[in-house]
Amino acid sequence: MTAAPALDSAIAPPQGGRWAIEAVDIDKWFGPVHANRDVTLRVAKGSIHGIVGENGAGKSTLMNILYGYHPADRGEIRIDGKTADIRRPSDALALGVGMVHQHFMLVENFSVLENVLLGAEGGALLAEGRGKARAELERLGRDYGLEVDPDAVVEDLPVGIQQRVEILKALYRGAETLILDEPTGVLTPQEADKLFHFLRVLRDQGKTVILITHKLREIMDVTDRVTVMRRGAVVADLLTQNTSKEELAELMVGRKVRLGGDKAPANPGAVVLEVQDLHVNDEQGKPRVRGVSFNVRGGEIVGIAGVSGNGQTELLEALGGIRPAASGRIALKGSEVSTRRPGLTARILRRLGLGHVPEDRHRMGLVAGFAAYENAILGHQDEKQYHRGWLLDRARMVDYCGEWMDAYDVRPGNPLLEALSFSGGNQQKLVVAREMEHTPDLLLVGQPTRGVDIGAIEFIHKRLIAMRDAGKAVLVVSVELDEIMTLSDRILVMFDGRIVGEVSPETATERQLGLMMAGIAEAA
Repeated sequence: MTAAPALDSAIAPPQGGRWAIEAVDIDKWFGPVHANRDVTLRVAKGSIHGIVGENGAGKSTLMNILYGYHPADRGEIRIDGKTADIRRPSDALALGVGMVHQHFMLVENFSVLENVLLGAEGGALLAEGRGKARAELERLGRDYGLEVDPDAVVEDLPVGIQQRVEILKALYRGAETLILDEPTGVLTPQEADKLFHFLRVLRDQGKTVILITHKLREIMDVTDRVTVMRRGAVVADLLTQNTSKEELAELMVGRKVRLGGDKAPANPGAVVLEVQDLHVNDEQGKPRVRGVSFNVRGGEIVGIAGVSGNGQTELLEALGGIRPAASGRIALKGSEVSTRRPGLTARILRRLGLGHVPEDRHRMGLVAGFAAYENAILGHQDEKQYHRGWLLDRARMVDYCGEWMDAYDVRPGNPLLEALSFSGGNQQKLVVAREMEHTPDLLLVGQPTRGVDIGAIEFIHKRLIAMRDAGKAVLVVSVELDEIMTLSDRILVMFDGRIVGEVSPETATERQLGLMMAGIAEAA
């Protein structure tokens, strides 16, 4: 039975007693999955309303219903006090509801103006429509502090400005309510601060913002009210000023959560990974890693901070034997393992003591159509413990996987289920279990908790710290500064393919790291 929601003192809806959006008694099933359970959400006009919850809590389903991607099986949606029939995104837009997606919906080789006009050209005479759109963009930029060069090509713009274009697109189409889904995942702290400034300006001028984020600090900083969802239901609806990050985390998970609270000082040993003057190119031959040098010792976690797209992906792929290095030296436990050597593969690196949790678990970490037990041995399928003679021993593989699923709290704990049947957080725990349980001397981890809920974040962090404490070397790449500062014993910052500085987590601040990530400052 679902616990009764924790409801704070209600905010009286402004402007004539109407709410901007009401979703009342929403139910939604996907086959046997009850994604939304009698969900009621009321968002006041002229407010910033946060929605938080673990993976699978029903947040995205509810937003997709509000924006017309899915119909509700039961319940009612009201916009500005009037019942709304929203069957597709165009219906939502016509009613003043816009959405800025986590992955931008922009045509990269189009200009800002062309992206804003796309789908709203205003008739056959494009010149007239372009003129009106240009004037409207200038007005929106002045009114909301969202100035953008309308003739700039999107692919040439930094991600923070691209996000601004997405917001302008929604405002240009008349949005009175903006839904933002994980809007800061690719932003530096300074860019996130600018975004929140824009959101406050929008709110103060009468717009309504719904913010979906897993970053509780952001909820506390920018929202007026927050709704917490768990297992498809609303479990709390609170004034932000009356709650705390700790309370929200407990409401989301259903128990107390501690992130990195028990981490002891590191005890570094011998160098396990040594990188000297490493250069790596992308598929088009463009330099992505430029003269990087660093090392990682046993018994320490080295974190690499940086905004996505600054060479971290190519660095990890080169270290993991997936991408060849253009030049430079990589040594594992004192032996040269430069990927320029003929015949050196990721499989051989695994035999030499390397483990790798890739940044993209779907593209590189799992085979979606394979069962969990098959995914649990990927990269290790030629090892003796999984064989009976020349054949793979299915029963033994299932047993190993079942033990790891119990140890890493993978749910449901069924080794026979296909990987695509698990939530993102449980898929990540399955990948982490595979890499850790083969006891590598060096573990490379890309975005360890991307798309993972707070309960799984806590678990994965504890496992990484335990591995460090067992004397293993761990290299973590993450765009989440909270994660880098929580896990790392040393922090390296990458910008434009280079290491621009090393700082201690004891003295580092988010402002300092953010400026370094933007290439504005170096380590003091």
